[in-house]
Amino acid sequence: MAVNDECKLKFLELKAKRTYRYIIYKIEEKQKQVVVDKVGEPANCYDDFTANLPADECRYAVYDFDFVTEENCQKSRIFFIAWCPDTSRVRSKMIYASSKERFKRELDGIQIELQATDPTEMGLDVFQSRAN
Repeated sequence: MAVNDECKLKFLELKAKRTYRYIIYKIEEKQKQVVVDKVGEPANCYDDFTANLPADECRYAVYDFDFVTEENCQKSRIFFIAWCPDTSRVRSKMIYASSKERFKRELDGIQIELQATDPTEMGLDVFQSRAN
């Protein structure tokens, strides 16, 4: 599975310049490559992010999560999310599962990985508990 250059460029912008809050990637099966599906502006919130994930299709996503530690320090973590809802096609799930590790290696700087089949598996409480 090829990775479109835009995927890496947008990720570097998120990581270095915090240009985006999130990036959603999808696999173009005909072109056999991962491409950028949607990006979220820094002002976008978590609800905007989850609203942009399709309910019945797989996606990869990167989310820049801001939080405050118990010591009252402002921090952020970059999450990689493999979104594979139960209602998506079996073929699609297999393609996403088999190309996930290779794609993740292309994005240097991911700190935490989540696998989610429904929104509750990647709620804000999950982000908070994994970030600390």
